[in-house]
Amino acid sequence: MSFLATIDQDGAIRLPEDFLQRSRLAPGMQCWVEQRDSGLLLLARRPDLQKLYIEPTTACNLRCHTCIRNVWQDPEVHMEMSVFEQLVEQLSAFPELRRVVFSGLGEPMYHPHFLDMVRLVQARGVAVTVGSNGVLMERALARELVALGVDRLVISLDGIRPEIYSGVRGTAVATVLDNIRGLNEVKRELGSLTPALGIEFVALRSNVAELAELSSLASHLGAARVLVSNVLAYTDEMYQEILYGYGPCPGFAASGWPVKADAWVMWGTVDLPRMHWGAEQRCRFVHDRAAVVGWDGSVSPCYALSHNYSYLTIDGRRKYVTRYSMGMITEQLLLDIWTSAVYSRFRDEVRDFRFPSCPDCDLRDSCSLREQNQACWGWNPSCADCLWAQDIIRCP
Repeated sequence: MSFLATIDQDGAIRLPEDFLQRSRLAPGMQCWVEQRDSGLLLLARRPDLQKLYIEPTTACNLRCHTCIRNVWQDPEVHMEMSVFEQLVEQLSAFPELRRVVFSGLGEPMYHPHFLDMVRLVQARGVAVTVGSNGVLMERALARELVALGVDRLVISLDGIRPEIYSGVRGTAVATVLDNIRGLNEVKRELGSLTPALGIEFVALRSNVAELAELSSLASHLGAARVLVSNVLAYTDEMYQEILYGYGPCPGFAASGWPVKADAWVMWGTVDLPRMHWGAEQRCRFVHDRAAVVGWDGSVSPCYALSHNYSYLTIDGRRKYVTRYSMGMITEQLLLDIWTSAVYSRFRDEVRDFRFPSCPDCDLRDSCSLREQNQACWGWNPSCADCLWAQDIIRCP
């Protein structure tokens, strides 16, 4: 695209009206200008955040075999209410904000003021999703969630048979199922259709056969959706459980799944992940205009970069990830962080996915950059072999 710009005496660049209309740049709107080999890149400073993930706590009531706690050294603490209140006060700066998701790498309901947090967000007129393991959702808490108007509730359910579920979560599946049924009873008592129930299933070699029964159970429980994710292998034990790879696993169906699709896809609510590395890469966090606010008020662009940890890549290499913070809401306004030059440029890089494809590289076995979440070109920290961008790992 070519256009003629005018530079005023004060050095300001004035763009022609027809270009402004085509590019959604309104007169007076501020832009970051980045020079590239192909020319100047304009990045508008728009308050267009639409989805905000909030991590109320990094602590949890369970110790799952699939969890990041097996390899991380971050503290297990609750978000202070003063930090949360600062955050909520800043939400009005985002006219397009549609949803707040209480989730993260801790159990939201474990926070002592969890309901107060939900109440403060609801008062702002923003839809609320809660992601939970469901163990703490006893009848009184379920009643509060319904009364507060929580829009969606996503419960992790990684098995139906007691021995399969407890093998992953270390607790009784009956507790979770009883709590879900209790929630449904409360919804009927109060005449409410919300929160809509979703189920998240982390697929492993040891539990994938449960999917057929899970879809049937989900239907009986009134779940609107079953979101299936693969496991991110934090440990060698979990790497032996992965179902994904460079291509369909031996002995699996062409779809990559070792169960018959007609047993459960016919229900129409099971949402499956990709099962092998592909050329198409797309970050849902950037596409959905989402950000993650951690327990301490730190703003990260996604879950993958929100903590310090290590995991095993698709080809079994140990990768060490360092938390990538765009700023702290206790020191800057969330609006200023979201519209900053570094965050705007990061989103642009990820939107076009200007990263190498490390798992396809001929030098992947000898390259040490991957071990530190770096790459030989493109933005660093690198999204080069991000399993979220491959839609192999998924979040609500």
